[in-house]
Amino acid sequence: MKTIKKIFDPIFWLNILAMIVVIVLLMLGVHYGLNFYTHHGEEVAVPNVNHKAYEDAVDILDELGLEAVVVDTSYVRTLPPGCILEQMPKPGAVVKSGRIVYLTINATAQPTMPLPDIIDNSSERNAKARLTAMGFRIGQTDYIPGEEGWVYGVKVGGRSYATGEQVPINALIRLQVGNGNRNAADSVYQADAADYMLLEENENFEPERNPDDDFEVIE
Repeated sequence: MKTIKKIFDPIFWLNILAMIVVIVLLMLGVHYGLNFYTHHGEEVAVPNVNHKAYEDAVDILDELGLEAVVVDTSYVRTLPPGCILEQMPKPGAVVKSGRIVYLTINATAQPTMPLPDIIDNSSERNAKARLTAMGFRIGQTDYIPGEEGWVYGVKVGGRSYATGEQVPINALIRLQVGNGNRNAADSVYQADAADYMLLEENENFEPERNPDDDFEVIE
């Protein structure tokens, strides 16, 4: 009897109705909340910001509801520092509003590289090939007394550099190369050693003897 009375009790049905309303409201809230969070139905085409200044690229993306994030830097000497070198997603891609666009920018500081071991260890031809392969720029050659075609030094901006020193990649390198002429001071031969060097070259060579150096052999 009590169960039957509860079934026909208006308060019971009001409670059931209230529960149903609460459940429906929760479902609608979750549905619209997810749509708002994921920007459901809001799609934009990614603009082309390549080669634009970073600040301009950020403004362009922000106007479309996109977020700019720098993930890498590189260096291209022909482009201004701080400009955009690459973007992901690519220009024209259709994405949802709020999507992150990852950017690679041109380095603001000129990168450097260590000078390879070419000083007094390489010919002019080989030195130029190594430097060019590394991305260096080769300027006019300075010819100095020494073995022809041999690299004796490296100058950048008027200053001499040693092997292993960091050189700006965009700098103009001048090689100091021998011109085939030697100064008297550069000779590797010593006057007091001339007889011995000639003796090594000619087995039949005998140095001049001083008569005062003769001596008698006593048996």
